[in-house]
Amino acid sequence: MATVPKKSISPVQSKPKAASKKVVLGDRLASKKADKKYSTLTIAVEGRIATITLNRPERLNAINDDMPGEIRLAVDAANADDRVHVIVVRGAGDAFCAGYDLKHYAEGDPTNIITQPMPWDPMLDYKFMKKNTEDFMSLWRSYKPTIARVHGYAAAGGSDIATCCDFIVMEDKARIGYMPVRVWGCPSPAMWVYRLGAMRAKRLMLTGDLITGKQAYEWGLATEVAPLAKLDATVKKLADRIAGVPKNQLMMLKLVINQAIDAMGLEQTQMFANVFDGITRHSPEGLWFKRYAETYGFAAAVEWRDSGRPIPEPGPGNLGDAFMSPPKKGARSQWSSDISKKRGKKK
Repeated sequence: MATVPKKSISPVQSKPKAASKKVVLGDRLASKKADKKYSTLTIAVEGRIATITLNRPERLNAINDDMPGEIRLAVDAANADDRVHVIVVRGAGDAFCAGYDLKHYAEGDPTNIITQPMPWDPMLDYKFMKKNTEDFMSLWRSYKPTIARVHGYAAAGGSDIATCCDFIVMEDKARIGYMPVRVWGCPSPAMWVYRLGAMRAKRLMLTGDLITGKQAYEWGLATEVAPLAKLDATVKKLADRIAGVPKNQLMMLKLVINQAIDAMGLEQTQMFANVFDGITRHSPEGLWFKRYAETYGFAAAVEWRDSGRPIPEPGPGNLGDAFMSPPKKGARSQWSSDISKKRGKKK
């Protein structure tokens, strides 16, 4: 029987893989570079980290009319930049943020443009303050994690910005708190109770005391604490660790955690806080404080506020004439003295 020769089988020729096509997204989804300079802050991207720098160092980055909205614009820009995985917020100069600029809002408003003339409209005030709150809350609602790098002071409105970030990394000797709870203020984002629990939130909100970075870390308010010389390295270590996680993972996990806080009633708490903040500035006590600041300067008014002396309670219809005695020469609170020295170094 003849043998049929076997056909030689040539090896299978694999087809060359087609090169991956670059998917072109529509303009709405396309990445946009975030780097930009605004009037009160800058944003710059290095690697996977965007850094927002509050940039009014001559006023210790005190909040003016433009800063809240520019914070939101910068956060939106970072979220639209595909390079960015994490956002760091910091302050230029000697402090993170010394709060609302009372030189402008209290001492510099003799015609009651900011504090309204009587009778006042609470909802007009609410609309103004709620916008600021929503601007600060863009840090909390950002799809990308946010880290506040706090040195010097995160005082009053500065603590609003810090507590709206996901993480707070503090210089050990920095100080944080909301002194205007003594008179003329209520923290409108109202994040303290969610970050500290009721007892410690009350400890700060019913006294107006500031705590150091070391104490903030012990209380669980600060994620990390470090001496000023090591603060940048400590922030970078945390930011780098987060930045290694895919953006969609970060977004999903942050949404899961944030909705739990929302379910606790955050929006309702902020509604009360914004309404009450307006009331504190138009109450007999609030109007007295503003009048004292206009007459003797905000440093003297803040010294009385923070000293522990009883805040005058003039009562309805009383302008507080009995409480307008001149302050001692050079009267300043410890906070005001500290920031005055820091500003003095710039001159």
